[in-house]
Amino acid sequence: MEVVARNPVVAVAGATGAVGVEMLKCLEKRNFPLASLKLLASKRSAGTTMRFRGEDLPVTELTAESFAGVDIALFSAGGSVSRAFAPAVVAAGAVMIDNSSAFRMDEGVPLVVPEINPEAAKGHKGIIANPNCSTIIADVPLWPLHRRNRIVRLIAATYQAASGAGWAAMEELKEATRAALDGKPFTQTIIPHPYAFNLFSHNSAVDPVTLYNEEETKLLKETRKIFGDDSIRISATCVRVPVLRAHCEALTVEFERPMSRAEVTAILKDAPGVKIVDDVAANHFPMPNEASEQDDVLVGRIRPDSSDPTGHSIQMFVSGDQLLKGAALNAVQIAELLL
Repeated sequence: MEVVARNPVVAVAGATGAVGVEMLKCLEKRNFPLASLKLLASKRSAGTTMRFRGEDLPVTELTAESFAGVDIALFSAGGSVSRAFAPAVVAAGAVMIDNSSAFRMDEGVPLVVPEINPEAAKGHKGIIANPNCSTIIADVPLWPLHRRNRIVRLIAATYQAASGAGWAAMEELKEATRAALDGKPFTQTIIPHPYAFNLFSHNSAVDPVTLYNEEETKLLKETRKIFGDDSIRISATCVRVPVLRAHCEALTVEFERPMSRAEVTAILKDAPGVKIVDDVAANHFPMPNEASEQDDVLVGRIRPDSSDPTGHSIQMFVSGDQLLKGAALNAVQIAELLL
């Protein structure tokens, strides 16, 4: 891996989307040392401007010629767009940090969470993949536990926010909720099921053979790749809930050796990217409204699994901002590894 310039030229592809907007905020908040910033989007958005560090920067159309002189290209424009433009990015000598699922499971593409496997970024060949949001939010607190006491089995139930489907889904949830409160009819166009005051199995395609949907399969395959352990037994049930931007996950974790609540709490207390919210007396645990716009993954409800008399299993509840640590923040942190 060649280290990029200390003050790189950065491009954001999909700059006007929900994750793209958060990427700009992260670059500004973290004082990322860039020389200049190029904002790229579809032809429809070209000609608009976006605010960055006190300036109005123009949004230009994403083309194969957009990456001349670019060092780092942050992509959040969908898998088909990433696949279409990856050759141009690599040919220009830039590093693509891709937020889509296009390259995550490709053997030669690192799948990186900086708190877990930063060294993997060094093995890139022009493309680094950002994991799926639900994978990142689960794996950040699971990794420090896995390092101390190997995880042999994980059962996850996710409660996923509208932001995972983009700005349009977030706006549709707001509009559907207003209509429901006013007793008015509402027709969904982005999300396939009634969303206001409702929840449903994640709206990704279900494999007719395994009967797991794409979101559930991503959590399984990506966690194994990130942890470098294909032997972990993983099962997930992913559910879309009427929350705007923070995912929650109920995790049941079986370890190689017995594991106590006290040990889990002690390990996670100092873990990077984790904040413990576990006030039993006040019945105060991770909530999406408190995780929203926060960099850390909130962890609580840490307790022994009553169904496992061996003491090897722990249950906990986590919440993390899907747009930040689940997407934009993780991508910017990967970019920081390249400096």
